[in-house]
Amino acid sequence: MRMRFVRPLLTVLAVASLAACSGTPTPGTTGSTSPSPSSSPSPSGSKSATPSVSAPAGAGNAELSITLVETPESAPQTFTLVCTSGAPAAESKHPSAAEACTTLKRNPAIMSPAPTRTDQACTMQYGGPATAKVTGSVDGKEVTASFNRTDGCQIALWDAAKSVLGSDGGF
Repeated sequence: MRMRFVRPLLTVLAVASLAACSGTPTPGTTGSTSPSPSSSPSPSGSKSATPSVSAPAGAGNAELSITLVETPESAPQTFTLVCTSGAPAAESKHPSAAEACTTLKRNPAIMSPAPTRTDQACTMQYGGPATAKVTGSVDGKEVTASFNRTDGCQIALWDAAKSVLGSDGGF
């Protein structure tokens, strides 16, 4: 009789835990912090888990400087991404400029994820040492964001922005 109540309770708790990892970004917010040992670091300090829910499509204009560091021993790679109406401009120096511009036009909020709630659960997995810093503007809004792969929430943010970052982080 007791097991009849425990299984549904465990199912509800599992679903609630998964839902806590799928925060929605708040368009227009910016963040920039670096990882700290006392908190779960994220692309912009502590950010929400999955910015995959698209915000309303923007104008697709962007001017970004992206610095990607694959490993602590590797030299930083710097890319310039300039998009006009969702298409790369001639001055873009980015490995996948067309895909990155399309991604930003569809969801400009991926460069400005909302802060993580303090009660948000993130899986304790490590996705590698890659880090990326992005500065500039998207659709006229200033962007200053940091990305890493230090836990499940941060990996989700990286994966949502990987075409813009110039790497998938799978080093």
